[in-house]
Amino acid sequence: MNSKEYFSEVAGQWDTMRANFFSESLREKSLSLANMVRGKTAADIGAGTGFMTEGLLRQGLQVIAVDQSDEMLDVLKKKFAGYEGLDCRIGESEHLPIAESSVEYVFANMYLHHVESPQTTITEMVRILRTGGKLVITDLDEHNFMFLRTEHHDRWMGFRRSSVEEWLLGAGMKNVQVACASENCCAQSACGGDQAKISIFVASGEK
Repeated sequence: MNSKEYFSEVAGQWDTMRANFFSESLREKSLSLANMVRGKTAADIGAGTGFMTEGLLRQGLQVIAVDQSDEMLDVLKKKFAGYEGLDCRIGESEHLPIAESSVEYVFANMYLHHVESPQTTITEMVRILRTGGKLVITDLDEHNFMFLRTEHHDRWMGFRRSSVEEWLLGAGMKNVQVACASENCCAQSACGGDQAKISIFVASGEK
């Protein structure tokens, strides 16, 4: 089973699962870094069932929600059917279905550790940003909990913050910051007693 198959399989239970992994305060910290303006357009990359999308819609943003799983996006559409300005698109990390320089904000929450090439994915997210646009990424610090790879189909065992900073700068971002989000991701193995508690970083920059 690959990452796409895994998320398609758990789409119906994802909101409950996600609540056990990390709290909604992580979303608020991410949103606060972008200094968003109502009516502008934000892209939620790896949107899943809409954890970040919900916060963006509530703040009056137009939202393009991108995910590789039809099942995840179906759940998202049903949850936010009452909102105007939501555009859901199927897409892959290295070929986002969004025009170049077309959005003011890009968010990616717990997405980077599932992609094949984090560096290429960051470059692609920067591509769709307008000049002066903000990118905010939240993800796992480097860890050694192997069950997340075998049970959750993570591609990467988190990241060194220095690597993330290097990738953002290399993609042309300025005012780059990579810091502790003061939040942890918690998960328990379904196959044994292993329990993960991994610190989360928040990375941001301006194009």
